Amino acid sequence: MPGIAQACVVAQPHPKWDERPVALIVPQPGFTIDKAAVLAHCATAFAKWQLPDDVLEVQSIPLTSTGKMDKKIVRAKLQDEGYLLPDLRQ
Repeated sequence: MPGIAQACVVAQPHPKWDERPVALIVPQPGFTIDKAAVLAHCATAFAKWQLPDDVLEVQSIPLTSTGKMDKKIVRAKLQDEGYLLPDLRQ
């Protein structure tokens, strides 16, 4: 998708569905992320139930020593920050 430098999707706990996807997006310089546009773009390739529940703009995504996205660190960081899926927020 134009304007996106990097993207990572991780699962977050959900009481009803066990877990739901959350997308973390690193925008290219000079771009901002439009959550609705990202979801519309994803909807062209994925079923509705597969779409992320949330889209978060981040400065960087941690990588492993082999250059792969370190999803363990991403999930731990979200947990440390007290992240909740949108439908679980009060």
